Amino acid sequence: MYIVAVDAGKCEGCEECANNCPVSVFEMQGGKAVVVAGDSCEGCQTCTSVCTSGAVTLTEM
Repeated sequence: MYIVAVDAGKCEGCEECANNCPVSVFEMQGGKAVVVAGDSCEGCQTCTSVCTSGAVTLTEM
């Protein structure tokens, strides 16, 4: 199981995490990425690799 989170203070609204997540964990709301389907996360780390601001974190539980 993985816990994915977005630090809204760091998110620059580039949409890269939302556009590249293979299981649609993210959605853009108010110009920021938010986690809408965290339980779908497969831990592929695509989101953390495309986030240039370091706003997305992924933790294995």
